[in-house]
Amino acid sequence: MSTILITGATGFIGRSLCAFLKEKGYSVRAAVRNNARDLSGVDEYIDVGDIDESTDWRQALAGADTVIHLAARAHIIKEPVVDSLETFRKVNVRGTERLARMASISEVKRFIFISSVKVNGEGSARPYAENDPPEPQDAYGISKREAEDSLARTAAESGLQVVVLRLPLVYGPGVKANFKNLIKITGIGLPLPLKNINNRRSFLYIGNLIDAIITCISHPLAAGETFMVSDCADTSTPDLINMIARAMGKKVVLFSLYLGILKTLSMITGMSEELEKLTRTLIVDSGKIRKLLGWKPPFTIEEGIRETVRGSQ
Repeated sequence: MSTILITGATGFIGRSLCAFLKEKGYSVRAAVRNNARDLSGVDEYIDVGDIDESTDWRQALAGADTVIHLAARAHIIKEPVVDSLETFRKVNVRGTERLARMASISEVKRFIFISSVKVNGEGSARPYAENDPPEPQDAYGISKREAEDSLARTAAESGLQVVVLRLPLVYGPGVKANFKNLIKITGIGLPLPLKNINNRRSFLYIGNLIDAIITCISHPLAAGETFMVSDCADTSTPDLINMIARAMGKKVVLFSLYLGILKTLSMITGMSEELEKLTRTLIVDSGKIRKLLGWKPPFTIEEGIRETVRGSQ
């Protein structure tokens, strides 16, 4: 029975992934910190502590065939004294490189790295693709790009089979942050001034992500490749809100407000960043993984939204 080591097993993606892999017959080993022991589907827990350039992965990697590296620093407390890029690099770059090099020594066959569309940038009028020049705009995106580069070097030197998955926003039952807030606001039923937002966004339902990961565990053509992954059904913010409302059995009222006024109001209320995320276009081309691996998302975006809403109520 193939043994899979999962880092970040206690996170939003990790919890669902562990349970599903167990259902598929894999032996699941979770690298955890703080003695977490409440995950469904985990056969073995290994405490590794903080992830950085000195983490000892030997026990966690012993006998493992595949590593799925979910763990990453995604946020930091905003303080002037913090060098944000260096803080991200400690975990996302040096920690990832340390794990990959120790994995190659331990004769792990395949290393699946969960990256981000932020490696490409923060949005574009056309879909991002794997071979586009990277243009990360923030410390997190820069650290993910540097991690990908370090993995490419490790693979070239050791023969470790690295697979990189660049993801847009992932949603599903238990989702937090902006997507959770959008569900909450839609459920309240207040009129929203977003009717004339003419953008396009790619999303990824967690069930589709897990299916893509499972495909990449065993598919021989996945080795050494980078893939964009999405629901393959881009949508606008107004359409997304309407889908959420239908899943909740509610009606939502959208009205038009001149974007300049909307931006001014968002600045006054301190919501400029949230508005920018709601209105920008950010889409990915997931054609490569569909063509090369024959993968297709098993869930539609409507099905994903329904399950997300159901799990959030």
